[in-house]
Amino acid sequence: MIPRSILAVTDFSQQGGHALARAALCCAEHGATLKISYLADPGEEPPSDTDVRLAHHAVQLGQRHDIAVQAATQAAGDAEQVARWAAGADLVVWGTAPVRGLRAWFTTHPALRMLRACPRPIIVVRNPAHQPYQGLMVAVDFSRMSHGLVDLGLALQPSARVELFHAISTADEGKLRYAEVSERAIQLYREQCRRSAQDRMVTLTDSHDARRNRLSSSIGRGDPVRQILVQQQHSAADLVVVGKHPASMVSDLLFESVAQRLLREARVDVLVVPHGFRPASRTSAVERLAPDLPVRRVRAGAPLRPHAPGASPRRQSP
Repeated sequence: MIPRSILAVTDFSQQGGHALARAALCCAEHGATLKISYLADPGEEPPSDTDVRLAHHAVQLGQRHDIAVQAATQAAGDAEQVARWAAGADLVVWGTAPVRGLRAWFTTHPALRMLRACPRPIIVVRNPAHQPYQGLMVAVDFSRMSHGLVDLGLALQPSARVELFHAISTADEGKLRYAEVSERAIQLYREQCRRSAQDRMVTLTDSHDARRNRLSSSIGRGDPVRQILVQQQHSAADLVVVGKHPASMVSDLLFESVAQRLLREARVDVLVVPHGFRPASRTSAVERLAPDLPVRRVRAGAPLRPHAPGASPRRQSP
């Protein structure tokens, strides 16, 4: 999926500024339209000059990257309102200051709350965006969703090197030891798991052989999040791509998903891809978004006309 419409969310923090810059880079690379909006921290009132500051950012981004930018004329009250706006976008770029202390352990990341209402891929930005992503690491579990994660990563940053990573769970080994299975049998089981993972990884990489020159793979063993973080540091990837299976808020709080833990512990940007998402770009992104999101059009430099790829819109049969 190549993004044709991107929604950037900021809270005017340093991280919010990084998100706006990252969204603009993606728009410039893919010829996408950009919408920028403000989301206040829960319990805080938005600044009185929110619309002015958004318009100022829109002018700057438009001039710097030669893209079409729209600025929201009102602040979002919560993540659910952002989700309604995101329904017309292919990709959401999230930039709000990270939650610190105990609150980070007992609350769900606002980007994941948005995902429940609107299944759109979300890049949660942590670092400055001086250049396009150079290295991507895609966490795969060999489910049907893994193919979509790889496709999205390749399409999002065609020039980046991409590494597929899978962590073999050791949970079953503990069960075998509890059942007093011999150490020899456990070693054989571990080897069987490793060979199976290698075979499935070869199958997955072969299905994307158009990029074999930039596509690599690796396998770890143990806790998935810990292994992902270790491998990310080893490979120096600046974006981690991870899938998110459907889950309730209570489930996310009681049994943290891999995506939730990565958003809390990772020090690099994380792209969370919801299970079964569908691209929004079919008709003009501006026309789709206009009824739901009040915007202030800001044009910088030569007039640019936002458009979606492909032929003119088809007529709907009665």
